[in-house]
Amino acid sequence: MNRATAVFAGLLVIALPLSLLAGRVWLDPAATPNAALILAELRLPRALLAIVVGAGLGASGAAMQGYLRNPLADPGLFGIAPGAALGAVAALWFGYATAPWLLPAFALLGAAGAMALLAAIAGRTGGIALFTLAGLMVASLAGALTALAISMAPNAFAMSEIVLWLNGALTDRSWREVSLATPLVAGGVLLLWRAGRALDALTLGEAVARSLGVNTSRLLWLLIAGVGLTVGASVAVAGIIGFVGLIVPHLVRPLTDRRPSQVIVPSALAGALLVLVADSAVRVLPLVTELRLGIALSLLGAPFFLWLLLRMRRGLA
Repeated sequence: MNRATAVFAGLLVIALPLSLLAGRVWLDPAATPNAALILAELRLPRALLAIVVGAGLGASGAAMQGYLRNPLADPGLFGIAPGAALGAVAALWFGYATAPWLLPAFALLGAAGAMALLAAIAGRTGGIALFTLAGLMVASLAGALTALAISMAPNAFAMSEIVLWLNGALTDRSWREVSLATPLVAGGVLLLWRAGRALDALTLGEAVARSLGVNTSRLLWLLIAGVGLTVGASVAVAGIIGFVGLIVPHLVRPLTDRRPSQVIVPSALAGALLVLVADSAVRVLPLVTELRLGIALSLLGAPFFLWLLLRMRRGLA
């Protein structure tokens, strides 16, 4: 266990019980009526889902930045998150979302379709440039189809549901979503962790990595599967929640030796902490309606992204 893992695990242990009490109405377990029921059925599954979603997004962001050797890389560049969003939008568009499992099932099918398309285009060569371009193409195609679905929504209610879902939130989530997302995200994080040593070698360049025995095609498949599971499952249960995969690796690296294998697990913990704290904050804000989690993290992530760009510009000057 490195220092970053210990730091973010400790902060997560402190934040979890506080998040269970936080809300528009703060819970006092000794005085609030039905406090145990509220904690068990409302607050706890939402908090655990925030941890699961944040862990998946954080680990996938760290792995992607390690693979592309680009600190500005984000899981959305893979096209898997837009693909999952397109699947969920299709469920809302056709009215299938009334059944409890159909919306996340459609989102997972969309993520799987994006993974298959990405692998078909770039999976044989393992080249980073081709893989990046393929991811951008898949993301653009999924985004265009999503916009088309919104513009051709059958009614105003469907359009409103699609727009709200795309903004991302953990409101009204239950143990059903926790049980769906947890095994998929855990499997994805495990695959990304197994790719860590190969990512370390890749920092020296593709040619050197191959000379050290790294199978770049196998590495690419591990990343596609790992990111597909983590991001696809997260989008399936929470909608689009951006910037987590971009932000947390930068918080983790100063506490490590900066090797990708040492950043993935701490980034999962830091992502879990970030989403948990952000979700607690949107519950506490004194607004008429609860601020969507995806909007809140975008308001945080956009200035962070700008700061990264300015820092890189100063470094190149």
